[in-house]
Amino acid sequence: MSLPSAATPPTPAWEAPPRTHRTSSIVLAVLGIVFGALALLLVALYLLTALGLPAVAVSAVLALFPLGIVLLAVRWIDRWEPEPRAALWFAFLWGAGVAVALALLVDLGVEITAGAGRDPSLQEFQGAVLQAPFVEEIAKGAGVLILALAARRYFDSPVDGIVYAAVVAGGFAFTENIVYFGSTLAESGASGLGSVFVLRGIFSPFAHVMFTSCTGFAVGFAAQRYRTGGVVVAWLVGLVPAMLLHGLWNAAGFLVDDFFGYYLAVQLPIFLTAVALVVALRRYEVRVTRTRLQEYADAGWFLPGEVAWLSSPAGRRDARRWARGRSAQAGVLMKRFTADATRLAFARQRVVVGRGHLGPSTDEAALLATVTADRAAMLR
Repeated sequence: MSLPSAATPPTPAWEAPPRTHRTSSIVLAVLGIVFGALALLLVALYLLTALGLPAVAVSAVLALFPLGIVLLAVRWIDRWEPEPRAALWFAFLWGAGVAVALALLVDLGVEITAGAGRDPSLQEFQGAVLQAPFVEEIAKGAGVLILALAARRYFDSPVDGIVYAAVVAGGFAFTENIVYFGSTLAESGASGLGSVFVLRGIFSPFAHVMFTSCTGFAVGFAAQRYRTGGVVVAWLVGLVPAMLLHGLWNAAGFLVDDFFGYYLAVQLPIFLTAVALVVALRRYEVRVTRTRLQEYADAGWFLPGEVAWLSSPAGRRDARRWARGRSAQAGVLMKRFTADATRLAFARQRVVVGRGHLGPSTDEAALLATVTADRAAMLR
């Protein structure tokens, strides 16, 4: 598909979505966030009833530490082509509220149906190694699947699926840590709480993120290539490694005597492999940006030098540093110019790979006009 020349008014590569579509997207986003917030409120009330306000308050403060680590990592992963904040808020609230509520309801149902005659040790093992991975990964993964179906135009690469999965998992782990910290504080006091905090807050803040990211990767990969049925199948496939990794992690507490040796020999290599995969996927996003913006440069919309720094992490840092050195407003304009140019590159990518029918939020003509206006404002 040919590109509009900068010397002529741009011809959109696709039709802008109707205003009713945009309105319905906003309504769905608001409803999703409200639903997640209500679920989180119900979970909070349950925790306050079960653990008491002091234990929940202390546990929530401690749980912010691993959550902060996860969110900083997500910010780094998502920095090149950021996802909409509304979608990220839905992901967090789904994990922290809805997914936890579903897991608690299943736990309650199992306790009621199992009765008091079962071996407590066997019941604990089955709950941690079999039930928890199955129920929790489905509950967390459902949030990723809902985003993929309702806001599929924001899934431009597997990185996007990983980002949403990591935010869902981070929210789930935040609430789960409050449960563990609060229960330990009530049963063992501060000494026991310190041990649990080291294990969950320092050694394994990314545990749930790694599990659910398997599902996010599969969904993000399929969203580029397949329609709804293919995305659902990919979601089911992604749940398998997510459950296996989750079960492997939980089983270590029952089957391994030297936990730290196991951690260094098994879990750390898995984590480093996941980091290497994310780095490779981010490089893919950089290549897409460079390729698509070069097409616009060939049509006269960008200068070759602009493409060079827009498609380079180091170039972007240098450009923003230069702009901030001139004025605060110039720094804001440079950041906006970079973000709009990246959106343009991935909007073009959707058309090239045959995903234009998904209804991008802004048409090509508007994005080109926005980038041109950004440049003019920055030069002023």
